[in-house]
Amino acid sequence: MKNFDFCTDIPTLGEAKIISPLKKHTKPGEPEKRFISDDARVIVDVQINRLESDLKKNSSFDQAGPREKIYFDPSKLKCAIVTCGGLCPGLNDIIRSIVLELYHIYNVKTIYGIKHGLQGFIPDFQHDVMNLNPDSVSGIQNTGGSILGSSRGTQDIGMIVDCLERMTIGILFMVGGDGTLMASKRIVEEIEQRNLKISVIGIPKTIDNDIYLVSRSFGFDTAVDVATLAIKGAHNEAIAYPNGIGLVKLMGRHSGFLAATAALAQQDANFVLIPEVDISLDGKNGFLQALENRILHRKHAVVIVAEGAGQKLFDKQQKKFDPSGNIVLQDIGLFLKEKISQWFKAKNIPISLKYIDPSYIIRSLPANANDSVFCGFLGRDAVHAGMAGKTKLLISFWNNHYVHVPMDAASGKRKNLDPQGKLWQSILEATGQDTFFTD
Repeated sequence: MKNFDFCTDIPTLGEAKIISPLKKHTKPGEPEKRFISDDARVIVDVQINRLESDLKKNSSFDQAGPREKIYFDPSKLKCAIVTCGGLCPGLNDIIRSIVLELYHIYNVKTIYGIKHGLQGFIPDFQHDVMNLNPDSVSGIQNTGGSILGSSRGTQDIGMIVDCLERMTIGILFMVGGDGTLMASKRIVEEIEQRNLKISVIGIPKTIDNDIYLVSRSFGFDTAVDVATLAIKGAHNEAIAYPNGIGLVKLMGRHSGFLAATAALAQQDANFVLIPEVDISLDGKNGFLQALENRILHRKHAVVIVAEGAGQKLFDKQQKKFDPSGNIVLQDIGLFLKEKISQWFKAKNIPISLKYIDPSYIIRSLPANANDSVFCGFLGRDAVHAGMAGKTKLLISFWNNHYVHVPMDAASGKRKNLDPQGKLWQSILEATGQDTFFTD
């Protein structure tokens, strides 16, 4: 059983005393169903086999949504949006959703777009600031990337907060992954130390779908769509040639959700290799022997490998880090391509091996329809939370509800695919890969 032992309290900047502009949209006599009470909670753990004594006080999240009273005066509020880290389908949808909600629903007219991630706060980089409004975000949901750009790497937290003070920002919306979430926490801590009234709202971004306490992240649905096209191509190539092998590398630095989900969506894969399950290459129980067994038996094979799989196969060497502090992974795709070729050459078995890596195509595409709708919900609920004076939280989708998750509870942790869970067990059934491993 999972141990969800953390505080779910959400900090606030102060008492919300201002009647929300959304109240104007409620017709006289109609029940005000639109507003969410601060007492509305969504349970964290839905397992029913828990003892009553195990249910802790902090076992539920705040439900996201508009509050009847807000903290900020919209006529005097300035907001800022920043996108950080790698590109992801849906970034422009998030930006557009936040801007339209602030501008049209809350009548906030001053919205800044911070260019190129956290660099945009630092004077030395001299990045321009965008003025965001409905005209400037019109149609951006149809393009990939981010109109604000992005960057990787840490920046001086004090200088970031200095910039927020100079610009008199009331709400900062930060869109990014785990590194951005850690930076968001430090920004809030600096804001608290200075006794400033600035709300920081996080919107989690990761194609890998691996942020803790976030059951689904935007861009993942689009990534699965495109990944299935790569798998189709690999399968068509494999079956077209004698002993054809299609090898597809997908994103997933530490978690295999994309590789596993795409494999189930298409069901043309015969082997799925993920970071959570160790890989043994050689020997009678190794992957290469299993692949040979498949080729001899069926004359073709499709292999999907997540980028973080099999890192233990590489010779130990000093770890390298990218500007964001992430470990630079060894390229498992090219490594497997070489090892597979060497194995079959040594066995004098001719093969036709095709290698496909669609990663950068996936990252920079526009969101599909499902992700676009999802981004709309996330953006609007981020605005509702910020306007109510809530801070140090991220907007999460959890147990089929949109909720407020404290940054302290989610940062520094990672969601992993459970090898004993339904997703991986379904992979084993769909691929039949275990049948090709011999004793």
